Amino acid sequence: MLSQVEWGEYKIGDLFTSGNGNFDIQKTHINGRGNYVITAGLTDNGILGKTDIAAKVFSAGTITVDMFGNAFFRQFDYKLVTHARVFSLKSFCHITHRQGLFMSNSLRYLSREFGYENMCSFEKIKSKSIFLPTKNGEIDFDFMERFVAELEAQRVAELEAYLTATGLKDYELTAAEQKALDDFENQRISWKAITYQSAFDHIKQGRRLKKEDQLPGSIPFVMAGTTNTGVVNYISNPVASFPKNSITIDIFGNAFYRNYAFGAGDDTGVYWNTQADYTSKQMLFFTSSMEKSIAGKFSYGKKLRSSQSLNIKMYVPINCDNIDLDFMDTLISAIQKLIIKDVVQYSDRKIAATKQCCKTAKI
Repeated sequence: MLSQVEWGEYKIGDLFTSGNGNFDIQKTHINGRGNYVITAGLTDNGILGKTDIAAKVFSAGTITVDMFGNAFFRQFDYKLVTHARVFSLKSFCHITHRQGLFMSNSLRYLSREFGYENMCSFEKIKSKSIFLPTKNGEIDFDFMERFVAELEAQRVAELEAYLTATGLKDYELTAAEQKALDDFENQRISWKAITYQSAFDHIKQGRRLKKEDQLPGSIPFVMAGTTNTGVVNYISNPVASFPKNSITIDIFGNAFYRNYAFGAGDDTGVYWNTQADYTSKQMLFFTSSMEKSIAGKFSYGKKLRSSQSLNIKMYVPINCDNIDLDFMDTLISAIQKLIIKDVVQYSDRKIAATKQCCKTAKI
C-alpha cells in the first residue's frame, strides 16, 4: 500500500501559513458557549472547552500544533490560547477533512523533537520537511483521500466485528433501566453524602518509581494525568501491586476505574474494598461521584493525597438509608446502552458511507 507510493519532500513553510491567538484565554473564560478553544496537550485532543469571549477565530480545515509538537486537524472553527504556545497552520490550497488528517499525521514526528526544554514554534518548523505522496511531480491529494477512506472502512469494520462478538450491539433498554433513567432525570432519587473511607476498606498511596528505574514488563503502571487514563508504561518492577476492581485518584483529582491489576506511582491513590463485593458498574458509579466531589479543588499547588481523602464526602443513592447498589447497577447499565447505541448507529452510518466511497477506489 504505502510502500508502492511515490513520496515527495516538502518544506512546511512552503505549504502552510501560520497564525497565533490574540487573547490570553484562561480556564475561567470557558463557559460552554461560542467556539472551541485549543490548548497544548493530548487530553481531549487539546480541546479546552468553549468560550464566547472576544478572540481571533481560526477557520475549520486547518491544523493546530502546540509547543510539544502535537499536531491535530480541526474540522471546526476555533480559538487559541496564547500562554500555551499553540499555533495554527493553514494550507495554501483547500484540503478536505481526510487530506487534513493525512497531513496532520505526517507532522506527528514533531512531537519527538519538541518539549518543555525546546518548545515548538512555526519559526522552528517552517524549514523542516513533510513527506507526502506525489504523482507526476505534484502532491497526490486523491491518494490521501482514498487512503484515509480505506482506513476508516477498516476501523469501522473492526468496530462492527467487536460489537457483534461481545454482544454489545444490544442497546435496547429494559423497563428497569428506562425507569432508572427517568427517576434520575426527574430527581426522584434519594441521596446521601458518605465518606470515602465508609465505602472502601483499603485506601492506599502508590510508591515512587522513577522513569529511568522502570523495567519493561506487562504490569500497567499508573501515574498522575489523563492521557491513556494515566497508564504511562508497562513494567516488571516488584513495586506495590493493586487489585483489579479498584479506583485510582491522582494528585489533581483525576479518577479512573481499573478492571485490571496494576502498579501505581506515589502521585496516585488507590481505593478498593475486600469486604463489599462491588460490581464493576457500582465501581464506575463511585468513580464518577468521587471525581465530582473533588472537581476543581486540587492542582499543582494543592495536591491530593489518599490519606487526606478519608473523610471527603461523595453522594450516593440510598434506599432505606442504605446505599442503593441495585440502582447504581441499573443506571450505569442504562447509560452504557445509550453510549453503545450511539456507537452502533455511528458505525452503521460510517460503513455505508465508506463502502460507497471505496467502491471504485483501489490502493
